Amino acid sequence: MTADSGHRVLAELLQRPFYKMSGSGNDFVFLDASGLGAAPSVPADVTAALCARGPGIGADGLVVLDALPDSGVRIAYYNSDGSRATLCGNATLCAAALADRLGLAPSDAAFRIATDAGVLKAEVRAGQGPRFQLEPVADLDPTVVLPDGVGGAIGALRAGFGVAGVPHLVVQVPDVERVDLNGVSPALRRATTGRPDGANVNYVSRSPSGGWRMRTFERGVEGETLACGTGAVASATLLAMWGEAGTDPGATISLETRSGRHLVVTPPTEADRRPWLGGEGRLVFTGTLPPNSLRALRRE
Repeated sequence: MTADSGHRVLAELLQRPFYKMSGSGNDFVFLDASGLGAAPSVPADVTAALCARGPGIGADGLVVLDALPDSGVRIAYYNSDGSRATLCGNATLCAAALADRLGLAPSDAAFRIATDAGVLKAEVRAGQGPRFQLEPVADLDPTVVLPDGVGGAIGALRAGFGVAGVPHLVVQVPDVERVDLNGVSPALRRATTGRPDGANVNYVSRSPSGGWRMRTFERGVEGETLACGTGAVASATLLAMWGEAGTDPGATISLETRSGRHLVVTPPTEADRRPWLGGEGRLVFTGTLPPNSLRALRRE
């Protein structure tokens, strides 16, 4: 695709209806590129303008959805700062729900969602929310040592690392509500991973009901988000490794997110190392952008 043709396809895409979706409070702008021939890349400035909370639609990220030739969809995910990420769990849950709503995937049956982290199996069963199966969590390290002073400052009980599509640091603390998340996370997200782009930082603690609560500082957003699906998967996987989640194969772990909604993870087992993530994929509203929106978004 040449630069001129890519510009034209992007302009056409922006004239189509957009869909504002929410996955447990983690919100996204969706654009449907089906039938355009090839989904265009979205420049960082356009993504940032669309996701801006004041002058834009407002979202944690932008998702371009495209139909696969033989059922299912492909998605490209962009953080609100315009950077592209390999995977976002709540965005993928929303993509499954929207694909079902738009008739791009078979109803009440498994279908494929192609992501930058691989092709994943998803389903939206009657009367149930969306769920999908991730690739095995990679690079697991359940014994991460936090920088001097930080662990004590937040009362860290233990920390671990894993890549659930994107890299995550998981820190178990006595109470997630007492963590100075925006104070300690910017340094933590880079200090313990050895990765140029750093990682998301997730904090988990027992809830009064006996379940789990989590809070997440997301890279690319550079702040707290109301939920993080891949963070829930990484957190549940490490909780299971730490012996905090029971030993029954196939047992699920429910994590209450900052929005008050729950993400449900089936952690990997010896028989199947691919975890499942279930949650919300709610359509908030639809709309259209004004004519010549690409020029306006880029301030051309």
